[in-house]
Amino acid sequence: MPKASDLKKGSVVEINDQPYVVMHIDVQNPSARGASTLYKVRFNHTRTKQKLEQGFKGDDFLKEVELIKRNVQFSYMDGDDYVFMDNEDYQQFTINGAELADVAGYITEHLEGMIALLIDDELLGIELPQTVALEITDTAPGIKGASATSRTKPAILSTGIEIQVPEYLTTGEMIKINTATGKFMSRA
Repeated sequence: MPKASDLKKGSVVEINDQPYVVMHIDVQNPSARGASTLYKVRFNHTRTKQKLEQGFKGDDFLKEVELIKRNVQFSYMDGDDYVFMDNEDYQQFTINGAELADVAGYITEHLEGMIALLIDDELLGIELPQTVALEITDTAPGIKGASATSRTKPAILSTGIEIQVPEYLTTGEMIKINTATGKFMSRA
């Protein structure tokens, strides 16, 4: 049973005997001595998508929902829906693009290491690998000698997302991105 302080975005917990996904966590540190940290958490119901906001103290316990985790790969887009295929039994799972808003920019056809989070054969979300390699499709020209500075410039990647990259990178280069932070890590 996780404490409220251990919750992360994407965690699934049980509230009032219903499964909810953590969408956003707001941490409030009171200035009074001895006061405990407060966590204001916004949830979405896993099936109905109904929103719920609740506050917790850092040491409040929550009941974690048992999820089935399966290795999947991205198959194709069906309108606004993403279709994933189970790597073991080739079963297909569909999820709306709006539910993948945070991770959709990292999903490519040949990305390995994606894990589907399932409850009763219903796809709740996708866990990405820690890093992904994507190609820079558009950025300002590289500047010689810029590797010694830590200045950045915007770059658009092959999936359409925009991130900040060091000035020395040019269009066409492959880079690694941390999927948790969305920041540039290194050349791929």
